[in-house]
Amino acid sequence: MRKVDSQKYEARKRQILDAAVTCFAKSGFHKTTTAEICAEAQMSPGNLFHYFKTKNAIIEAIVERDRRETAELHEKASQAEDLFEEICKLMEKRLAKVVEPVHRQIGIEIFAEAMRNPAIGRLAARRDAEANAALMDLLKKAGARGQIDASLDMNKHATWIAAMIDGAFGRAALDPHFDPTDQGPVLREILTRILKPTVK
Repeated sequence: MRKVDSQKYEARKRQILDAAVTCFAKSGFHKTTTAEICAEAQMSPGNLFHYFKTKNAIIEAIVERDRRETAELHEKASQAEDLFEEICKLMEKRLAKVVEPVHRQIGIEIFAEAMRNPAIGRLAARRDAEANAALMDLLKKAGARGQIDASLDMNKHATWIAAMIDGAFGRAALDPHFDPTDQGPVLREILTRILKPTVK
């Protein structure tokens, strides 16, 4: 049996996922065919199915990749000294994705698919729960250091901060005049107002 080159194998999987994201963003999950993904990835159907047995498996892998990347960002942020600053940077990175049409559209596609596909729904819910828990942990640590108001309900604040960013995806899709590139300072101001201790 030929030994599998793990690095090459993972690189080919990333190639397929990147191609699929491009196709899904353009045509949606259900209208995109595996033939279109193969053409974008520049590989044969037989080769593609060696890595992913179904189109649904590709969608699941895209959601899982996003979950891992989000977890890595939160883990890196948790090592910083100024956690309030890291929270702002994390949210600004999320907002920056709204600017990119492919990321914006694929995010909306995942939201929609999670509501009608139980398997995708479970993966998306896991990703959301983990991200919310990680953000809540950052808020708690920041509160313990006196960098934000320690009396806040960290769970509820984490949920609403995430909801605010999620809403930006929908706003960008519906409002052609909404420009997320101008919203960074406003986002930071909002986070400061709701998280920082009030000086009396």
